[in-house]
Amino acid sequence: MTAVNRETAPEHVDERQARAVAEAARETEWQKPSFGKELYLGRLRLDLVHPYPRPAPDTVEEGEEFLAKLRDFCTTIDSQRIEREERIPDEVMAGLKELGALGMKIPRTYGGLGLSQLYYNRALTLVGSVSPAIGALLSAHQSIGVPQPLKMFGTEEQKRTFLPRCATTDISAFLLTEPDVGSDPARLRSTATPTEDGSAYLLDGVKLWTTNGVVGDLLVVMARVPQSEGHRGGITAFVVEGDSEGITVENRNRFMGLRGLENGVTRFHRVRVPAENRIGEEGKGLKIALSTLNTGRLSLPAMCVGAGKWCTKIAREWSRERVQWGRPVGKHEEVAKKVSFIAATTYAMTAMLDLSSQFADDERNDIRIEAAIAKLWCSEMASRVADELVQLRGGRGYETAESLAARGERGIPAEQAVRDLRINRIFEGSTEIMHLLIAREAVDAHLSVAGDIIDPEADSAAKARAFAKAGGFYATWLPTLVVGEGQRPGSYGEFGPLAAHLRYVERAARKLARSTFYGMSRWQGRMETKQAFLARVVDIGAELFAMSAVVVRAHRDREDHPERGQGAYELADAFCRQSRLRADALFTDLWTNTDDIDGKLSRRVLDDHYTWLEEGVVDPSTPGPLIGEAEPGPSTKEDVHRKMG
Repeated sequence: MTAVNRETAPEHVDERQARAVAEAARETEWQKPSFGKELYLGRLRLDLVHPYPRPAPDTVEEGEEFLAKLRDFCTTIDSQRIEREERIPDEVMAGLKELGALGMKIPRTYGGLGLSQLYYNRALTLVGSVSPAIGALLSAHQSIGVPQPLKMFGTEEQKRTFLPRCATTDISAFLLTEPDVGSDPARLRSTATPTEDGSAYLLDGVKLWTTNGVVGDLLVVMARVPQSEGHRGGITAFVVEGDSEGITVENRNRFMGLRGLENGVTRFHRVRVPAENRIGEEGKGLKIALSTLNTGRLSLPAMCVGAGKWCTKIAREWSRERVQWGRPVGKHEEVAKKVSFIAATTYAMTAMLDLSSQFADDERNDIRIEAAIAKLWCSEMASRVADELVQLRGGRGYETAESLAARGERGIPAEQAVRDLRINRIFEGSTEIMHLLIAREAVDAHLSVAGDIIDPEADSAAKARAFAKAGGFYATWLPTLVVGEGQRPGSYGEFGPLAAHLRYVERAARKLARSTFYGMSRWQGRMETKQAFLARVVDIGAELFAMSAVVVRAHRDREDHPERGQGAYELADAFCRQSRLRADALFTDLWTNTDDIDGKLSRRVLDDHYTWLEEGVVDPSTPGPLIGEAEPGPSTKEDVHRKMG
């Protein structure tokens, strides 16, 4: 495997080198079972999710007590003021600190509330329904900021030093992305150079999209330590004081949504960071970042659930009250389908989030796939939910809440929900990156078996040994994918009318595993380049996970709340029927698609074959003449300014 120089990030890193860096940081061992991983291998391990796990009574009591206080506080927040002024008011921040909201995930030993992951996410759901900007601030502070990596990798001294501050007064931020480095850490340019006496590091570089970085008191910064005598070097994590000399916040970024987000560009110039502020060993920073995100990603589906619940409420009220053609719009079939989709999807998002959160609390399962799926699937589905709400409300959905209120109507921020939710498909791993991350884990068994078969640098002897190993694995694994419980009519009978959906999941999981095997056989070493195929594999697995979660959740809801039982089953049934249609379409698209055509067309677009298509418009980002209709001859900056007068 090609190595990347630890001392300095190269200007150009090829695809193989970039993959090598990411692969080195990936957690390769599976010490605990994973429901998601088993699904992708063709096995419905219902025992891992059923009975649907329940939180411990003491965590419920503590969590509900805090939620009651937080709910009362949230009723005092003017969300439209945050939208209008593009900042969270000082009194709101003071109130959050007084409540202990900064320390929800921090253990009581260090001054925090010590809430479970389940109740932490429910708190984010609640506060995010009032202001996603506040939810993002609290989430970035605790899920990926200083508290989480210190809880997982920090020394006891670091925890005693920093966690009490984070629990009460100090805002923390997570700084990884750079202007030229997004999801490709191999090209990370920021450096942390050890001092001669070894007592500190001097930090230099620029970080982009630093959520909470504009107001951050404590920062987690990823930087590359040069390799030298006594220093193994590599990407390393540090806790940095936000007011250190040499730190400059160069810009507060503004976005289409999350108007109150304190996000900016931060420059470091010879910032002295004490050696004791290093988190973990040198070269372990990327592994720390990825491990932090495994659980931290659950905060995003929490925000999506909050949006879904709010959208369900607004859709119900509007569809019942608004009358067109002599009856409420909710009784018209096209609108009814939207209301059904919004409600059923929200129930499924809730089931998936709570299940994954309880997995995190119980620590019995490896949740890296479940958390990633929850982030991926909920962020995509919540965006659809909000978009359908806007469509359902028509012009009032497109109009801002402030404008609606100004003319005497109820100020419902439906269009804001679309804008605010859009970032969740990008935050903490874009949909495309999540597809690759989950796909890597989903096909891990195949890749580990195939090994040298698909390695272009392996010699013939290594390939021969790999073929023998693979033959033994597939000889025992493939027969298990032929028949299963999903083909037995009476299986999963305890789930009543929902049993048919679990039988579908079981059959589909085996079909998905067979499809993955066929893909590996067909493309072998080129499998990693078949990103559209892998994305569909991942999306099918996500639908199967969602169906499993919603069925076992409905079963538990019927037991715990008999008065809700029928409603829970109705929501679960509607969702599964919708989900099955999506999964079936994805199965078809695995082999019948336009992937090759799209690839060829894209390359021709990039090679300027269709620039004539761009004629007749003005590019507002580049002042000047009509695109494609410029005057003949070269055009310089001076020419442009002269033409503009």
